[in-house]
Amino acid sequence: MRLMIFGAGYSGRAIARHMRAEAEWIAGTTRARENFDRLRAAGIEPLVFDGETSDPELRERLSQATHLVVSIAPKGAADPVLAAFADFVRRDMPELAWIGYLSTIGVYGDHDGAWVDEDTAPRPVSPRSVARVAAEEAWLALGRERSVPAAILRLSGIYGPGRNALLNLSKGTARRLVKRGQVFNRIHVADIAGATAHLARGARDGLFNITDDEPAPPQDVVEFAAEIMGVAPPPEIPFAEAELTPMARSFWAETKRVSNARIKATGYRFAYPDYRAALTGLWRDGAWDIEPGA
Repeated sequence: MRLMIFGAGYSGRAIARHMRAEAEWIAGTTRARENFDRLRAAGIEPLVFDGETSDPELRERLSQATHLVVSIAPKGAADPVLAAFADFVRRDMPELAWIGYLSTIGVYGDHDGAWVDEDTAPRPVSPRSVARVAAEEAWLALGRERSVPAAILRLSGIYGPGRNALLNLSKGTARRLVKRGQVFNRIHVADIAGATAHLARGARDGLFNITDDEPAPPQDVVEFAAEIMGVAPPPEIPFAEAELTPMARSFWAETKRVSNARIKATGYRFAYPDYRAALTGLWRDGAWDIEPGA
């Protein structure tokens, strides 16, 4: 396996750490050379792609890759990787065996707390989710054109080392917002990495929700984290009184329960099936406050 990761951010670096033992090499892109050391610490050969321009070495590495992971969000209505490299993927990657595109459960839109799965038709509300649906369809179409399996991984709210309720409590930034009926799914970054590796090894294609077993009210997560740490949770704040950015408010405007049955049916088993197991493990292992290699 020779793996190229477009967008070696938080999730991309976790994927690389998980897969580096089985890969001949892993290369990944970042927007700036200042990030190169962080990528190298994750076992990634760093390359620059800022959404428009790229390192000369990028096309050479891309031509040699057998597996492609895309973890870059659309810019406006366009997917920057497709805009820059779709023709290259069509013609100049002779050994390409699998494509993985990291998307979001935001494509489902609002379902008033009802369960959804991969057979649920997307009905995105925000412009960013509309662009995600278009990108998903384009990557699936490119896979069909190349006769290469393409998997769409729809991710829920991402957390893990250096990004979690424990850290927010320690920094004094945790808030316990309460909105009746509101639940969110979550996913530990280790399970993003594990599911990506699992789908790549099996050369599986199609749509997969990569999310935990337990959609839960956000205030419950903060309260559980406080219990683990032995501190008092922050006071409850009614949602109507909360100060939120427009983007944060748009997230809270949607609520649904997302099923992960399809990825489980392929044989994948979640390392952290719910927030309790994940936060307990992060606290026990002392791995909650910083990303590995950061």
